[in-house]
Amino acid sequence: MTHADAFHVPDGPHDIRLVVCDMDGTLLDGAKRIPDALWPLVERMRERGILFAPASGRQHATLARQFARLGEGLVVIAENGSYVRRGDAEISSSPMPAGTVPEIVAAVRAHAAAGYDVGAVLCGKRSAYIERSDDAFLSRSQPYYAALEVVDDLAAVDDDFLKVAVYDFGDAAHDTAPVLARFDGDLKVVVSDRHWIDIMGAGVDKGVAVRRLQEALGITPSQTVVFGDYLNDLEMMDASELSFAMANAHPDVAARARYTAPSNEDAGVITTLRRLLDHPVG
Repeated sequence: MTHADAFHVPDGPHDIRLVVCDMDGTLLDGAKRIPDALWPLVERMRERGILFAPASGRQHATLARQFARLGEGLVVIAENGSYVRRGDAEISSSPMPAGTVPEIVAAVRAHAAAGYDVGAVLCGKRSAYIERSDDAFLSRSQPYYAALEVVDDLAAVDDDFLKVAVYDFGDAAHDTAPVLARFDGDLKVVVSDRHWIDIMGAGVDKGVAVRRLQEALGITPSQTVVFGDYLNDLEMMDASELSFAMANAHPDVAARARYTAPSNEDAGVITTLRRLLDHPVG
């Protein structure tokens, strides 16, 4: 990949069939809201046979609720790529290896006992689970997990686990990522923003999810547009020939993408899609 070209949208025509878009720092504005301008734009894409798919560390239930107005057949890449659905049909899932969750839970508990303000969210197919239920932690977890249960012991929960998300009220990359680094290899540990760290099965990422979706739908990288801003979007940049890093993106993402979109605060996804749609095939 070449370094992203600042605020450049390639000239058409563009045979686009799939648009994959990260949420926080990408589509959502500074108040964590979906821009109102997205809905008519998605309808315009639908009329042209273009699918829109949110791709996020958020769970499927949360994304399905946020995009409910798009109706049946909604395509969702959830849990940082470990769960992909189209409507009621599962396209792919990548559960964590058996026995790994209790070790991660123990590590987070030990880190908290050492004085760090952290908590874990155990993400299953049926629900997400927490054992820390104070208002501060709930306020950080609930926006991402519409299906959320408080349990006595995370290590005793029975579900198909897709991810463990760890929230650090301080600096996740500096304070908590080094503690969880020992799981990297057998698992995948990724800092998804300043406060969240996601732990998934090895080889699981949004890029793999996009490729599985492309394969299931018969769509090529040249027909795919992706937007992202942070480290959990890196691999997704490689799955599209129309990859856009937001102007506010992490430098590594900007270097990996082919192009740059305006920042999320400037509705960069909306602006870029409008320009792309103005140059369709034929």
